[in-house]
Amino acid sequence: MLATRLVDTDDIQTVDATMPVPAPGEILVQVEAAGICGTDRHLFKGEFPSVPGTILGHEFSGIIVDGATDDLPLGTRVTCDPNNWCGECEQCRQGRVNLCSNNIATGIGRDGGFAEFCAFPAARAHALPSELDSLHGAFCEPLACTLHGMDIGAAKPGERVLIIGGGVIGLLAVQLAHLAGAQVMLLTRSEAKQKLGLALRADLAAGSEAQLRDHWKTGADLVVECAGVGATVAMSPRLTKTGGRIVILGVLPDGEQVPIEPFDLLFREIQMHFSFLNPFTHERAARLIAEGTITVDPMISRRITLEEAPGAIAAPALDGEVRAIVVPGT
Repeated sequence: MLATRLVDTDDIQTVDATMPVPAPGEILVQVEAAGICGTDRHLFKGEFPSVPGTILGHEFSGIIVDGATDDLPLGTRVTCDPNNWCGECEQCRQGRVNLCSNNIATGIGRDGGFAEFCAFPAARAHALPSELDSLHGAFCEPLACTLHGMDIGAAKPGERVLIIGGGVIGLLAVQLAHLAGAQVMLLTRSEAKQKLGLALRADLAAGSEAQLRDHWKTGADLVVECAGVGATVAMSPRLTKTGGRIVILGVLPDGEQVPIEPFDLLFREIQMHFSFLNPFTHERAARLIAEGTITVDPMISRRITLEEAPGAIAAPALDGEVRAIVVPGT
């Protein structure tokens, strides 16, 4: 089968790989769609820990073709929760499974979904409707991560919520904040993404801090940083109201440092939180997408083949691109 493998830092190739054989407790999925995430680009550059030689792809869905269970028969469309916590370490015993010291993530620590077929634990599979658009299942994993961050932020009806970044996570966060009853502003320099954010139920859109101040002089009750850029992380406290809170959802490269003024956070009692992975949120994400509560189709910027995947991962995202989807077999 064809698969896109991270051979080493700065070396990613689509190769002829051995067909995976599901181990006991695993299912084999014929992959229908896999999203290229910013984390994949960090993995390519060596900015996020991974296992060399791994087939990438942690945002994917497909059809079960082997290893079926009573709950997941052959032919079921499923989305993969890529994180496989041990259940035994201190963090797992405390219910903080996203911090498991033994987590082996599909598409990062073990072979993932940038392939024609992928085997992974049946316990990490969540069923999707057969009538769902085959590409939409690839959005369940990023939505699950966004849900965790928005759960931490706990937006309330009537609050002002600022979403920084017009990528997939930012546009999903816009919709979740809207569902929470908040007034939502999207901050992104891209005019195309501003328009998309408004179409996805943002109340306001801005391209700069000055434009934001034209609407909200005192800032937002909740700022959710989804861009994964040092400059926007650093500006987040300035955009937060006194007594407000910040959630950092964006992933910065390992080792990058950002200037923060502790006295300002102290004096204005700004709460600054960080959100990692998707603890117990993947099933909820699958349901929201299956029911159409969250809109994902406008976020699909382009469909690419496995042969095209290495070039797409190695290069920056195209201008205005939200999500490129790898469609194996095309």
